[in-house]
Amino acid sequence: MAAAGLASAQPGGAPIRLLVGFPAGAGSDNIARILADKLKDQLGTSIVVENRAGAGGQIAAQALKAAAPDGHTLFLSHDHSIAILPQVIKNPGFNPAADFTPVAGFATFANVLAVSGGTPARTIQEYVRWVKTARGGKDTIGVPAPGSIPVFLVQLIGQKYGIDVQAAPYRGSAPMTADMLGNQISSGIASVPDFIQYQKDGHVRIVATIGAKRDPLLPQVPTFTELGFDNLRDYPWYGIFAPAGTPQPFVDRFGAALQKVLAMPDVKQKLTDLGLNVAYEPQGQFAGRVRTYTQTWEKIIRDSGFRPL
Repeated sequence: MAAAGLASAQPGGAPIRLLVGFPAGAGSDNIARILADKLKDQLGTSIVVENRAGAGGQIAAQALKAAAPDGHTLFLSHDHSIAILPQVIKNPGFNPAADFTPVAGFATFANVLAVSGGTPARTIQEYVRWVKTARGGKDTIGVPAPGSIPVFLVQLIGQKYGIDVQAAPYRGSAPMTADMLGNQISSGIASVPDFIQYQKDGHVRIVATIGAKRDPLLPQVPTFTELGFDNLRDYPWYGIFAPAGTPQPFVDRFGAALQKVLAMPDVKQKLTDLGLNVAYEPQGQFAGRVRTYTQTWEKIIRDSGFRPL
């Protein structure tokens, strides 16, 4: 089976399915299509982006687990589906450590706090002061999904600044940002790719980012680390996963092709424009990142008192 899978991944072979856990047009889908367009030339076979949208990537992750480990099915995922979902859902239907093989990482990004144009705040300190004076110390902060990293960031912000802020879960970042643009909510937490264009247009103002260093796309915006949040240094990431048991020669071959694609100036520019910090990570390095990141958020989630949904 392994030999057959590797053979059919040669020029003229069967296509490779690239699962994406979000709908067409969403950030992950756009990223997948940029990569797939170039990977097909490197691998000599077509790459079919397959949207298995729903439940924050849970449906796509379950589909990866069910797929044969023959080199024909991969999963393009960010940190939430792999590192966070299994900790916040009682029965996710998959165990990343046992069911998946990390193939390679290709980008990091930052989750950020942004305020809508309807608020006067331009910094997180001004936002906190506005909540205390104009909102009686209470506010609602939009988040893209229940049980996501932004939910726990809301809690940490409230604890740090002594304000009563509650997370308002949406079904994705698109409806959340739409309410921010319409000034239905005063603030939201999502990723740089979700906000970057609205930031450039002046419709929202990003006031803090995750990470040990300032985001290259937002050099004027302080990190949560600068603001005294010591446990928010690790960046969220994007990477490729395969079913456990996928032959190592295919993993190596796909990783090498991905590295070449990421080095292409047009690809790097397109991904950077989407708010990503592009950097290829080989299998071992990426697996270590996933493991460390999962452990960091395991402690934050446990200390929050969050009960799995």
